[in-house]
Amino acid sequence: MGVPGTRRAGVWAIVVAAGSSSRFGRLKQFESLAGHPVLDWSIDAARSVAAGLVLVVPGQARMQDRRADTVVGGGSSRAASVRAGLDAVPDDAEVVVVHDAARPLAGTELFQAVVRALVPGVDAAIPGLPVTETIKEVAGDRVVGTLDRSRLVAVQTPQAFRAVGLRAAHRSGREATDDAALVEAAGGTVVVVPGDPRNIKLTEPSDLVVVDALLRS
Repeated sequence: MGVPGTRRAGVWAIVVAAGSSSRFGRLKQFESLAGHPVLDWSIDAARSVAAGLVLVVPGQARMQDRRADTVVGGGSSRAASVRAGLDAVPDDAEVVVVHDAARPLAGTELFQAVVRALVPGVDAAIPGLPVTETIKEVAGDRVVGTLDRSRLVAVQTPQAFRAVGLRAAHRSGREATDDAALVEAAGGTVVVVPGDPRNIKLTEPSDLVVVDALLRS
């Protein structure tokens, strides 16, 4: 493997590979993808921008990874796992990029785009894709509203953050499905860069077949 890129001093990456993969049926982050574990693809891409990298694995796992500077055990939730990763990031880091290992097709260009988007006044940058389906708000089985999809995006990782803002947001101890939501709740400014349709998140075993085909193509 190995990917070209320009690593930046002061940028650290956290690759979150601590999930239990309950819907997948087995630990998807360790599944083989084109001859390498799924998480290796995410680590290599993150390395294209990061001077240092923390890999967060299931709490019960005992492993080392030559691609990571530090390997730590995760927590009982995604937010807890990111916090465990943050604890291992040096205090002098200026930017932290958080990426889910279950998105092995995130390319180096996407990592570079979110880091570049952290211009003055911006606390976080996230990739997003336009929503193409009509989205209904429901209560039980009853539709109570139709959302304006022109104002919606489907969010991906990697997500880049100013380290001080991300640490402050996580000190709240809140739970969220992504870190940008914590920064938003803390009053931070979050911007969106174009996402990548190929940047699929592995959820079901069939997704691995699709990702493998995309990678080979």
